[in-house]
Amino acid sequence: MAKRKVDFENRGFQERWEAEYMFTDIKGKPVCLVCGADVAVIKEYNLRRHYETRHQEKYKDMNIQQKLQKVVELKRSLVAQQTMFAKAKSQNDAALKASFVVVEEIAKSARPFTEGEFLKTCMLKVCDVVCPDKRQAFLNVSLSRNTIAHRVCELATDLQEQLMGKGKTFQAYSLAVDESSDASDTAQLSIFIRGVDSSLCVTEELLGLKSMHGTTTGKDLFEEVCKCVNEMGLPWDKLVGLTTDGAPAMCGQKNGLVGRIREKLREVNGAGELTAYHCIIHQESLCGKALKMDHVMSTVTKAVNFIRAKGLNHRQFKSLLEETGSEYGDVVYHTEVRWLSRGRVLNRCFELRDEICQFMESKGKDTTELQDKKFCCEWAFLCDITSHLNALNLKLQGRDHDITDMHAAVKAFKTKLRLWETQMLREDLGHFPCCQIMKEQVSVFPSAQLAEKVGLLNADFTRRFSDFEAQKSRFQLLSNPFTVDVESAPTNLQMELIELQCSDTLKSKYDSVGHAQFPRFIPDTMPQLRANIAQMLSMFGSTYLCEQLFSVMKLNKTSHRSCLTDEHLHSILRISSAQSLTPNIDALVSKMRCQVSGSGSRAHQQ
Repeated sequence: MAKRKVDFENRGFQERWEAEYMFTDIKGKPVCLVCGADVAVIKEYNLRRHYETRHQEKYKDMNIQQKLQKVVELKRSLVAQQTMFAKAKSQNDAALKASFVVVEEIAKSARPFTEGEFLKTCMLKVCDVVCPDKRQAFLNVSLSRNTIAHRVCELATDLQEQLMGKGKTFQAYSLAVDESSDASDTAQLSIFIRGVDSSLCVTEELLGLKSMHGTTTGKDLFEEVCKCVNEMGLPWDKLVGLTTDGAPAMCGQKNGLVGRIREKLREVNGAGELTAYHCIIHQESLCGKALKMDHVMSTVTKAVNFIRAKGLNHRQFKSLLEETGSEYGDVVYHTEVRWLSRGRVLNRCFELRDEICQFMESKGKDTTELQDKKFCCEWAFLCDITSHLNALNLKLQGRDHDITDMHAAVKAFKTKLRLWETQMLREDLGHFPCCQIMKEQVSVFPSAQLAEKVGLLNADFTRRFSDFEAQKSRFQLLSNPFTVDVESAPTNLQMELIELQCSDTLKSKYDSVGHAQFPRFIPDTMPQLRANIAQMLSMFGSTYLCEQLFSVMKLNKTSHRSCLTDEHLHSILRISSAQSLTPNIDALVSKMRCQVSGSGSRAHQQ
């Protein structure tokens, strides 16, 4: 647009106009001190015309000195008014920001929306004691149930928009998908994304949570995943990996989610290349079943249930432990869903086996099996091997784990199993403390039989993790590209690999920063290598994030909050699961104005 003539004339406000026409200059614009009207063009004629037509009659009897005095008074009043408005706006913005901050904490701590009103009541009581003059500022913080419900959705929408912006920069991404039912038996499909940008920085966030009120077939899962990917504007040709829990509807090669996504990729780019994994943690847990020692766990569980099922038995058993000066004060329950609880139950009961037998005999229960030496040896072995499996399980859990590190942990455990099998045959029980205890109490320790169990476990690990073993060369490219055999590497990487391995500077950088940080230092002159590493970095090794989300979901949607809507549940979980993203509260505040919540308004708890 062409500039107007006045833009070239550099017209400025003249001080004499204050006394003559009762105008002042505010940020380059003439403003009438009497009525507050402004003039678009700085031109004496415009100011004079405004004064003569609106205010001259009132001030015509004043001389110049009186007018100047009046101008000073009006300017002082205008400054005070502006200060008041600025202060009010600042206070309102502060109250609104405080409201968002509290709402974010309520969402992260799995509190019901009505907690906001309770918190406000507490804040006001504290304010009355500590700073009573600030009570109005606290009153302005809106924390009603409806306000919290609305702002939870706003915070989640902001996080979703940030993720959409980041998604546009991903060079490669993978998905982790799992499904579970909430307190109202609605199937919730959690979809996490692990994306890698051009700087080879990794982002792990919740892509979406989809409520499924009907069937959960492979087709249904596929449609929901497609809808989620399309809503976030992610390109299908950048999808390189998919990790699931191994259920048939998930991993089916034809009608399952994996098979349907492969077909989708073939339609998009003709290749259909998708690396699909069964969750490492889930498989590691399933490997424990290869020991075929359910009879031991069953017997121990029956003993625990006998003690814990009835209040009287439980109280009497705890009294017995106190009388005998036991190190432990109770036995713990075992839950099949909670994999780590098995080890705790087995070890605690093994330590208390004498007290358990004594108590059960006093109640007339048969303890022949619990006191059988062969059974106790198997019990001791199961305690030790389960402890080792639990240690591996804990290593595999957590966020931001590269798939190469997870594979290395499994590979190390398989090596340990081979060592333990050999040592068990020689009755070297250095890594099996419970077995050492039993060996001292029996004449013949069944080492050969238990070594066979270790061998079965090793074989099951090898079978279940064969898909990861097939990717070993690609894992090596990420964990240590300097040891990769160039001749066996893909043709499109060979030239760049030679340049990398022959660079002393890059080798020195690898030694100083380690394999986790090194990919970021690979130069842009090696695009094929960077692209391949980006794909590997984006791979999920497990569905841990999904399982963690379901745990948070069960804390939020309980029998007391079963009416929590899908929208609010999804918003809460997006906020509580966010790691690399934080809500831009300042931007949200700038779009809104504080609404003071009514002190008497209460709604039904959600």
